[in-house]
Amino acid sequence: MNWRIFSLVFGLLVSSVLNLASPANSAGRWVWPMQPHTLAAGFDRPAQNWLPGHRGVDLVGKTGDLVFAAGSGTVTFAGNVAGKGVVVIRHGALRTTYEPVLSSIQLNSKVKVGDVIGTLQPGASHCSNSEAVSCLHWGLLCGENYLNPLSLVQKRVRLMPTL
Repeated sequence: MNWRIFSLVFGLLVSSVLNLASPANSAGRWVWPMQPHTLAAGFDRPAQNWLPGHRGVDLVGKTGDLVFAAGSGTVTFAGNVAGKGVVVIRHGALRTTYEPVLSSIQLNSKVKVGDVIGTLQPGASHCSNSEAVSCLHWGLLCGENYLNPLSLVQKRVRLMPTL
């Protein structure tokens, strides 16, 4: 086989396998959980699980803004934790978390990408001292490992093989 053809086929095969294994393809397409999406605080993975860090991202919003399912999946938790509304959605091996969200969604409900799962809860937060301005904390987990949820919605670089 010609070396150039082999390189092209091998490169395409590797690219396909990597794309299938990436989180963004494990449950289909992904969307931002709020519109517009203004980032207030980024992801900061701690060196160890018990150390401080920011295990998600914060998106600035207003009290009552709609919160959307970032991907299709099943609601595995919808309730209060420490006085804040929390929604957790399982997308295959991944889970996305949303807080503080006022939601009437039921446990084990199936949601599709972009479905409304609740509204941003009122209350001052670390995004602002105003009751009208809040922020959505959006998290992503694979097993017990926290990942950057922005990896679901940011465009990935695709390298093309050289000929």
